[in-house]
Amino acid sequence: MPRVLLLLLAVAAGIPGWTSMALAADAETAPATPPNIVVIFIDDMGYADIGPFGAEDYPTPNLDRMAREGTRFTDFVVPSAVCSASRAALLTGCYHVRVSIRGALGPGAEIGLNPQETTLAELCKSQGYATACFGKWHLGHHPPFLPTAQGFDEYYGIPYSNDMWPLHPEDVARIARNPNAKNRWPPLPMIEGTTVVNPDVQPSDQQQMTRDFTNRATRFIRQHADEPFFVYLPHPMVHVPLYVSDAFRGKSGAGLFGDVVMELDWSVGEILRTLDEVGVDDNTLVIFTSDNGPWLSYGDHAGSAGPLREGKGTMFEGGYREPTLMRWPGRIPAGKTCDELASTIDILPTIAKLIGAPLPEHRIDGKDIRPLMFGTPAAKSPHEAFACYYGGGQLQAVRDRRFKLHFPHSYRTLDGRDGGSDGKPVPYQQARIGKALFDLKADVGETTDVAAEYPEVVARLERAAEAFRSDLGDKLQKRSGKGIRPVGRLGPDDARLETKGSQ
Repeated sequence: MPRVLLLLLAVAAGIPGWTSMALAADAETAPATPPNIVVIFIDDMGYADIGPFGAEDYPTPNLDRMAREGTRFTDFVVPSAVCSASRAALLTGCYHVRVSIRGALGPGAEIGLNPQETTLAELCKSQGYATACFGKWHLGHHPPFLPTAQGFDEYYGIPYSNDMWPLHPEDVARIARNPNAKNRWPPLPMIEGTTVVNPDVQPSDQQQMTRDFTNRATRFIRQHADEPFFVYLPHPMVHVPLYVSDAFRGKSGAGLFGDVVMELDWSVGEILRTLDEVGVDDNTLVIFTSDNGPWLSYGDHAGSAGPLREGKGTMFEGGYREPTLMRWPGRIPAGKTCDELASTIDILPTIAKLIGAPLPEHRIDGKDIRPLMFGTPAAKSPHEAFACYYGGGQLQAVRDRRFKLHFPHSYRTLDGRDGGSDGKPVPYQQARIGKALFDLKADVGETTDVAAEYPEVVARLERAAEAFRSDLGDKLQKRSGKGIRPVGRLGPDDARLETKGSQ
């Protein structure tokens, strides 16, 4: 009652500051009906690849709408700039190194996300939600690790990246040079539940994937409109190889990459249209973000990190800062921008608060970011320090809301060279950065080392780094952490996914 009274008095008085405070206070209360959740997770999308973040070469009207009707997050990051690690973090609310998922799992992997971890889907199911995953999984392709063993009622998609197949450009080139060479990749399967429904995905199948996964998601929403639902839509695009349906081929006028982004924008529009048609738009939180930045070596088949340095596979800002939009009419402020530090690891604990679910009993790393989502005046990032892990567990940097301290490490770069063309990459070269401090508020491109100007900041972030090393280890210093939990491993009696040509 006090919150309602505050809201009514503020609106009646017409005092803007009080009104915004009252609206934010009201938004942070638990909704009468727990919200539906839709998480759209793009693969390899650069910071500047959509209209709300600067793309101009092709239109993204539905994402523009999400920005108008919701909030842009301009400092939203993932814990690691690589596929499997990033997905593990999103679904568990943990740094990926805590749950022992590093890098990108391939067809030969016999590990996966440990079923003992609590996923976002399991959290939602505990509160009676219907749950579904349509798209790229990449957290273990054998049955004990697939989505249906991790809290999802339905799953339809590919088990790992869409380039992990016999048409990988590097293998195609290698076999062209030596016809007797053996292809390193088995056929790519399409899976429904735990059943392989297409053992050998072809280019014609990839052309339809964005549409197929979108149609599955909208059908699920229609089927479960009368109960709470969680839809996880991890699109395989814009990860190479790029494919697009006939409806969008050549439509952008900006090449195949622009066509693919436009079809993903169409997908967002289909989700929003369906939510409105079934009458649940006002009670659905939609989150749009990506797993890591652009794969720059692919050139015209890769996106852009805009003003940010480097891309996928590095922990510079271009690798792990993602274009992020959140929309929930009447709850998340419309047309706003949040430039506070937040992360995919924050999604799980935030949704837990929104739906009244208890947090996992084991430790997680994410924080409740409802004040940022709901535009609470003067709300700040809950992260006093954030760890940037890559390279199989290297603590490459630590940052706070303003500053970022890099530790000496090697990284891949094009060093100003153009990337490849027509789906064929150029090789990276290796570079090295020493210890360096960057002021991200003044220098988001990480160009000028200001360590000498802020020795107290360096000392503070070094202390934070030492705490992370003690807890989560650091491969750079050959240290293991006391807070690391085991990865899931196949036992001798566990079922294995059988696919045509698998090795």
